[in-house]
Amino acid sequence: MPGYENDVKTILSQNGCYFLRHGKGDNDVWFSPITELSITVDHKIVSRHTANGIMKRAGIKWHF
Repeated sequence: MPGYENDVKTILSQNGCYFLRHGKGDNDVWFSPITELSITVDHKIVSRHTANGIMKRAGIKWHF
C-alpha cells in the first residue's frame, strides 16, 4: 500500500503552505495561508481519505 506523506507535503509546499513545527508523536504542524489554519500532518499517511482530509483542511482542491 502506498504512503501518501511525501505527496501530501509536496502539494502543501507547492500551494504556499509551510512547516511550522514538530508536533507530538509522529505529527508535524503545517500552516495554510489559504485557510489561515494549522494542519496536522502524520509521518505515515496510509489512507487516501486522510490525505484528502488534509488537502481539504488546507483549502487545496486535490483528490488522491
